[in-house]
Amino acid sequence: MKILVINGPNLNLLGEREPTIYGDESLKAINDELYAVAQNLGHELSFFQSNSEGSIIDSIHAARLGYDGIVLNAGAYTHYSYAIHDAIAAIKIPVIEVHLSNISSRDEFRKKSVIAPACAGSIAGFGKYSYMLAIQALDYLFEEKK
Repeated sequence: MKILVINGPNLNLLGEREPTIYGDESLKAINDELYAVAQNLGHELSFFQSNSEGSIIDSIHAARLGYDGIVLNAGAYTHYSYAIHDAIAAIKIPVIEVHLSNISSRDEFRKKSVIAPACAGSIAGFGKYSYMLAIQALDYLFEEKK
């Protein structure tokens, strides 16, 4: 199975940005661990990060042609990007929404995800392990289809 991990705005600053909320590991360090998890499950993993909504949408659209699933941390776009919601709804591969922090316990505006209804599932609040759980969830979905 080929999985694309998409990270949205400000996630390129992981390790520097609000470490008490997002942790002190860099995005590269997290990606390196995710790569190992995917390899252990026999899956290929690719990564994409952008601070631009349009680039994230283009990446979702392109993934439908070469990937079996997406792990998506849309960052702040989670809470207001109906365009990303529509991009997810338009493709046939599963998307798992992830968040490092528990968005339900944060600021009022962060409690609602407008992309969640278009996703196969959501995982939040487990730090970098949210991504690892999402890869395992895609693995489970993939096995169910066999």
